[in-house]
Amino acid sequence: MTDSTLQPPPSEESGQSTGRPHADALTERLARIEALLAPARGVPGGSGPRPEPAWRRVTRGEPRWASTAAVVVVVVIQLVLPARMAVHPRWLLPAVETVLLLALIAGNPHRIERASRAYRALSLALTLVIGGANAYSAVRLVAGLVRGTEGSSAGPLLLTGGAIWLINIVIFALVYWELDRGGPAARAAGEHDIPDFLFVQMQSPELAPPHWEPAFFDYFYLSFTNSTAFSPTDVMPSTRWAKALMLGQSAVSLLTVVLVVARAVNILR
Repeated sequence: MTDSTLQPPPSEESGQSTGRPHADALTERLARIEALLAPARGVPGGSGPRPEPAWRRVTRGEPRWASTAAVVVVVVIQLVLPARMAVHPRWLLPAVETVLLLALIAGNPHRIERASRAYRALSLALTLVIGGANAYSAVRLVAGLVRGTEGSSAGPLLLTGGAIWLINIVIFALVYWELDRGGPAARAAGEHDIPDFLFVQMQSPELAPPHWEPAFFDYFYLSFTNSTAFSPTDVMPSTRWAKALMLGQSAVSLLTVVLVVARAVNILR
């Protein structure tokens, strides 16, 4: 009889000690497999590679309705501004803006995807016409406030100043939207990797959905916050022209708000 037959069977306690290393190894292997499968399942904290964000790859063009609605609002406001604030004949510039807008809609009726030099020239021309009309109104307003001839009543003065201020927000939103990484069509085509405006979702892609990319409303929000805070908030300009535009917008907004409010307060007193 051999020695092995004389050995007592392993006790329950010794069996547990010999089986634990195998259980620990199996648990470790399962954890590694789960970590590898986590990105594919969409589990947060996965250690695998993340998909490239939408703003850096080719995607569908953004819908046209947001920028179109903003331009329509601007045209309506220009038509109801006091006659002394408008270029005469006062229907001329709103008519030009409407024609340019209709041409842009005809080129890309639903989504802004097809880009050409002619289309981009029309888009920039629309922004320049709106900007020129509002610059004329702002200069007339500021000149009247400085001379003391503008604003005999606080209510109409605040409405006029607020309308010009709102148009200014839309103008700079259009400028940011048209120039950032080559414009909406170029962004949809993924032609430029380096952004002119750094949004939070670009800095922390894990906090944004995979399909996120900047649209017109994001640039409108940027323009609005820059006009109210007179400085960047959560969107940082990363190129010099973007910084120069934001600086100019803050200066115009500050000058308009300070003069209009000061004059209105003086009238109320």
